Amino acid sequence: MEVMKLALIVMRHAKAGELPGGPDAERALRERGPSRRRLRWPLAARPRLRPAAVICSSARRTRQTWHEVSAELGGEVSSSVDPRLYGADVAELMTIIAATPAGLSSLMYVGHNPAAAELVAALTGVELDFPTAAIGVIGLPGPWAEIAPGTGELIASWTPRPAS
Repeated sequence: MEVMKLALIVMRHAKAGELPGGPDAERALRERGPSRRRLRWPLAARPRLRPAAVICSSARRTRQTWHEVSAELGGEVSSSVDPRLYGADVAELMTIIAATPAGLSSLMYVGHNPAAAELVAALTGVELDFPTAAIGVIGLPGPWAEIAPGTGELIASWTPRPAS
């Protein structure tokens, strides 16, 4: 079994509302809802799974999702908003992720479906249910520049609990 040196944390944005007549990229998170109420960092007990850096789609809902999650993490995490992530397919995501600096051991991507779920499946061979606010953590042998389909292992996954 190959040693996984890197962690890629894939997160789909929380539930967004509608914006009739407005651009999709400007849809905001819903004020209330099961995924919003439970938008907490579920992997806090596993410090290795805290991201060293974050790349976030430029869509309003992904930026809001990261803002709320970052408040839960505390401390500073280097983050950047990348407009290429909005609408990117799996191949484009892998190209963007491959450019991650070699010194980072963990990276978080906050984005959209179907690309988020497809990225997890392409890297690990595991097809997860990926509702809003879902997280998949992938171990990679490294380096980032060599990210490719089938090179990852699913380390953890999380979805918001259904409303009770």
